Amino acid sequence: MPSVTHEALVELFKNRPTLAAEMLHDALGHPVPTFTEARVESSDLTEIVPSDRRADVVVVLLVGEQQQQPAMAIVVEVQLGVDPDKPYVWPVYVTQTRARHRCPTGLLVVTIDAAMARWSARPIDTGHPGWTLTPLVLGPQGVPVVTDAEQAKAAPEVAVLSAMAHGQSEAAEAIGLAFLAAADELDEERRAVYGDLVLSSLNAAARRKLEAMMKGGYEFQSEFARSYVAKGVEKGREQGRLEGILEAKARDVLAILEARGLEVPAEVRERVLASTDIDELDRWIRCAAVISDARELLATTGS
Repeated sequence: MPSVTHEALVELFKNRPTLAAEMLHDALGHPVPTFTEARVESSDLTEIVPSDRRADVVVVLLVGEQQQQPAMAIVVEVQLGVDPDKPYVWPVYVTQTRARHRCPTGLLVVTIDAAMARWSARPIDTGHPGWTLTPLVLGPQGVPVVTDAEQAKAAPEVAVLSAMAHGQSEAAEAIGLAFLAAADELDEERRAVYGDLVLSSLNAAARRKLEAMMKGGYEFQSEFARSYVAKGVEKGREQGRLEGILEAKARDVLAILEARGLEVPAEVRERVLASTDIDELDRWIRCAAVISDARELLATTGS
């Protein structure tokens, strides 16, 4: 089941259909055609074969005033953890979206984790000559740090995305203040959800400062964000402990390889550090003690 963080990011792209194009062009420098409208389309990509193929968001950029025609489609996928199925289904999402809308189609992967950004950006060799799909990845480094009130007013979804990506940094307070300046211009529903998400994403010091400015203890306004915070509090300690275990085991794998004098290629190092599977890491620890080439490590899982 998708996490609340996953659903929050998906909602940002649904609520602001131009956001995918803006991030492709402004954050990633990818060319985007001139368009008159951006429209969220059905993300159900199931065809004849009965299987669940549903992208997170599909945005179609349209051109023309009266008879609008698709100029480009963007498949948006939010990725928060390693999923070995994605290199196989992402090309399907792109080709089926391209066939449905009869226009050039790109894949935009969104993540707020740097390790996942590196994992998601790996080229996907489809096996067909000349067809390698390289996902366009918006990671935390590509998300703009929105500290300007006018910028937040013009693009509140970008401001929320900025808080989710950079809310634990030194810029957290400035990000929060910029969003607060823009919050009054939002409709009631978005103000409640976005405000809660921003505060939930900020570090403790920045959140205390903003709560004090709101005069009194802040109570979360939306069911969506109350769930977000409640789950975060409940799972925070457990998640922190799990992440510590995963990192320690990943470091053990690399330490064994290096202690044996084996060269560790960048792709192997990144894959090991990105793993969220304790059983996989335990298997790699055992393998690291006997293999003769670090690349053999990934071959043990078919990665």
